Amino acid sequence: MTFIVLTLFPEMCAAVMGESILKRAADQGIIHTDFRGIRQYSTDRHRRVDDYPFGGGTGMLMTVQPLRAAVDAVTRDYGEKPHTIYLSPKGRVFNQEIAKELRSYDKLMFLCGHYEGVDQRALDLLVDEELSVGDFVLTGGELPALCIIDAVARMVPGVLAGEESYSNESIYSGLLEYPQYTRPAVFEGLEVPAVLRNGNHGEIAKWQREQSLLLTAQRRPDLLKHAPLTEGEIAMLKAHGLYPDEA
Repeated sequence: MTFIVLTLFPEMCAAVMGESILKRAADQGIIHTDFRGIRQYSTDRHRRVDDYPFGGGTGMLMTVQPLRAAVDAVTRDYGEKPHTIYLSPKGRVFNQEIAKELRSYDKLMFLCGHYEGVDQRALDLLVDEELSVGDFVLTGGELPALCIIDAVARMVPGVLAGEESYSNESIYSGLLEYPQYTRPAVFEGLEVPAVLRNGNHGEIAKWQREQSLLLTAQRRPDLLKHAPLTEGEIAMLKAHGLYPDEA
């Protein structure tokens, strides 16, 4: 799978993607990354990529010409225009379901805005969808793009050890993940639950499921509404006063 990022700061993106699991996946050819500096596509003699907005207002806007040229260059190089995403607070709020949607594409291209955003014509002409990573303000689209790339790339076969490496995690499974422990068995008076050390895999699985349900009910009850629950699990949550209808 290929991830293309159009950015004013390609070195910043390369630095993040040049570490850990995603670097290994890129080195093995499982994923491909292409970080392109937008300034190289500007026809301005000073390589400017911003200007004052019509109608006034604070700050500067990224101009449409270098963005169009960058997208056209990518389209020529790959023989097609990849599905193009603009990172914006006006977009759909990114979640795991959207990550699964994006995984269906062979190529994804991210347009990272800066300053006060980009000329609307760039969005109208070049962008297929807008995505947000939450209701807060950042200085540019690079960090949201990298978050989305990480979330999508880890589902590409071969990036992680196997599907279970991500399918049992918080959110992906529809519930928050149960607590996990490693050695030592006791640390500063806190002991690993005995059920995890008894070797009974059936009891361990039951404990893990119950803990996921309890954590989800406590911290993200909205997720619980869509989780398939047995009568026993509903009774367990009610006993704790955590079943949504009882809250």
